[in-house]
Amino acid sequence: ILFSSEMPCAEFTHLDESSSPQMVDVGSKEVTERRAVARTIIDVPDEVLTALGSSGIMHSSKGSIFDVAIIAGTQAAKKTADLIPLCHLIPLDSVKIKLGREGDRRIIVECRVKATHKTGVEMEALVGCTVAALTVYDMCKALSHEIVIGETKLIEKTGGKSKYFFEETKA
Repeated sequence: ILFSSEMPCAEFTHLDESSSPQMVDVGSKEVTERRAVARTIIDVPDEVLTALGSSGIMHSSKGSIFDVAIIAGTQAAKKTADLIPLCHLIPLDSVKIKLGREGDRRIIVECRVKATHKTGVEMEALVGCTVAALTVYDMCKALSHEIVIGETKLIEKTGGKSKYFFEETKA
């Protein structure tokens, strides 16, 4: 059973006492600088690697693949509350997305988000890097449909009462 009124609500902040969905009340939280970093891994096949070439900069008829992915990811991070129903609308101070090659077959997307607000920005970072990765897929799918958007994870979260840093030993 995925959803039951018998589920303990204390563990899920987006459920009230009767297990109904709710937006978390952040009214009493302190305004602090909140930061989050998320990362997505894209595995690309030979056809895409060949097109990428040794320069490391991918271009298509739609433009620079990495540049378009950065813009798409930035827009997505800013629209997170429109995409994830119970997320707060957060005025973001900055969104920084970087794409780069790692090894022979991987593109790494990293999204760093910062806001001065009452709630964290990890969802904005996760949405930003995921949409950037989807944009790479969209712009490269004419070359191959064997592109794999793999692991997306939160790397770091700071601000407010809690801090989180992903430890590689958890994998």
